[in-house]
Amino acid sequence: MARRRSDTNRSNPKGKKRKWLKITLITAFVILLAAGTYLFIVWRSLSNALEAMHQPIRESDKREEKLSLDNSEPFSVLLLGVDERQGDRGRSDTMIVLTVNPKKESVQMVSIPRDTRVEIVGRGTLDKINHAYAFGGVEMSIATVEKFLDIPIDYFIQINMEGFRDIVDAVGGVKVYNDLEFDYGGHHFAKGELTLNGDEALSFVRMRKEDPRGDFGRQMRQREVIEAIIKEGASLKSLANFNDIFTALGNNVRTNLTFGEMVDIQSKYRAAAKNIEQHQIRGSGTMINGIYYYIVPQEEQEALKQLLQTHLEI
Repeated sequence: MARRRSDTNRSNPKGKKRKWLKITLITAFVILLAAGTYLFIVWRSLSNALEAMHQPIRESDKREEKLSLDNSEPFSVLLLGVDERQGDRGRSDTMIVLTVNPKKESVQMVSIPRDTRVEIVGRGTLDKINHAYAFGGVEMSIATVEKFLDIPIDYFIQINMEGFRDIVDAVGGVKVYNDLEFDYGGHHFAKGELTLNGDEALSFVRMRKEDPRGDFGRQMRQREVIEAIIKEGASLKSLANFNDIFTALGNNVRTNLTFGEMVDIQSKYRAAAKNIEQHQIRGSGTMINGIYYYIVPQEEQEALKQLLQTHLEI
């Protein structure tokens, strides 16, 4: 009898293996369930943000055939940084045109000075290019830029600069390199690497008059902050703040890009981002009827048209 009790209590290796297998499977199931729940929450937040961001517009009449991202055709984007205050549509103080060519694996980036004197399409008047947004929103801005550069604008991304601080705070702040010491908006910006919160970043990108480079200097700082936001937003530490990030984007960004088009661009055009060539439009400032304008010579305008048309293969 004693012998039998001893045998019954003896360890069973197969039983232990089954027990640990069972524990492992249950643990894996719980992890997958938790991960699935997390991904569902992320997806739902992303879907809500994309729905809030999406703003369809007319297709450009400067294209004879519909653009095909599936065939990796070159495309263009207009970036609009709008200083929109309560009760005021605002003006597009930042206007940057990007042309993306995956075959050449390159991006051409042209910053258009806010005071550039052009024909405002839809009004038939000569005015500052950033007034197009105030007069007719995104569509008038796109039509005016298309006429100025003689290229189709396929997509736009509009960022509300007043809500810029929310996006910066959502990614946990940004690191930038500042090459000009200045004070603005109650903040001091020393030379060198800086870590900025949302309020500081907004002041950093708004300063213009104290910069000897004028609007060009401001555009450079805006590009610096935008690149930093993208870097921080793509980092692992931002995963914990995904809801804040998506909410900030949904509240402050508008685009006609669909989710499918974003996926196509990410998968088929990613290599182009490795080679970004920046261009500043050459011209001169002048006063007309007591108003300051930036005048772009005809030869400079034609050179830009040729550059972008060639890059878009049109």
